[in-house]
Amino acid sequence: MLYLLSFLLDRLLAPAPLPARVAWLRGVTYAHRGLHGAGLPENSPSAFAAAISAGYGIECDIQRSSDGMAMVFHDWDLDRLTAEKGPLIERSAAQLGRIRIAGGNDTIPTLRQLLDQIGGRVPLLIEIKARPSSRIPAICLAVRRMLEGYRGEVAVMSFDPRVPRWFARFSPHVVRGLVMMEEGNRTVLARTRRHILLWRARPDFLAYDVTDLPSRFAAAQRRRGVPVLTWTVRSPELLERAARHADGPIAEGGGIQAPQAVEEAETA
Repeated sequence: MLYLLSFLLDRLLAPAPLPARVAWLRGVTYAHRGLHGAGLPENSPSAFAAAISAGYGIECDIQRSSDGMAMVFHDWDLDRLTAEKGPLIERSAAQLGRIRIAGGNDTIPTLRQLLDQIGGRVPLLIEIKARPSSRIPAICLAVRRMLEGYRGEVAVMSFDPRVPRWFARFSPHVVRGLVMMEEGNRTVLARTRRHILLWRARPDFLAYDVTDLPSRFAAAQRRRGVPVLTWTVRSPELLERAARHADGPIAEGGGIQAPQAVEEAETA
């Protein structure tokens, strides 16, 4: 009875998208933070260039600069990935654009620079980083401004349901997703909370933790037409799990072929 009620509420409060709207999401391997590795730092133009060359989609992370620009960077602080210290949000876009990313020669790009680099050649997933205290309209507006005029296949997503909800209300033409994880918690209370997050977010797709698959919740969403992507696929075993239970992997390391392997396969 509870399952049937949840199913009906899902259909009412978080309707499945039109199939044509989300068809491009399926069947794509997305390079997690670009195709990064030795000499190719995560979320760097070099890692994105490698992914484009290999024909992979791209997943990236977005933070907001002090002057309201959408910057491609994963962490809240600069410490792990650069020689600088402190919160990224305390620096301007111009200042961040001069900071070199450790492990390579690239500096931190803006989302607009990444969009120009891709030029519609491969699909792009933009994960908007948010905290409970984050000013959601500010970061969403920063991303939307940079997406204006872009003609490639692109979607935004976030763990925070306020982000896809904002795009559903103020920029409904942008495909939007909810990032989710179960962390092994499959109690009735946890399942109810997942449905509530779904209803709040009203996403076009889900990005699900691969270690939680197979999942009854994720499978139910797929059956009603909501694509399920899965992260972070880091091994051949997880890639096989993704193929069975999701519509596309967000992968890195052992979960994705190196560009050389792709090239050899194509010429074999």
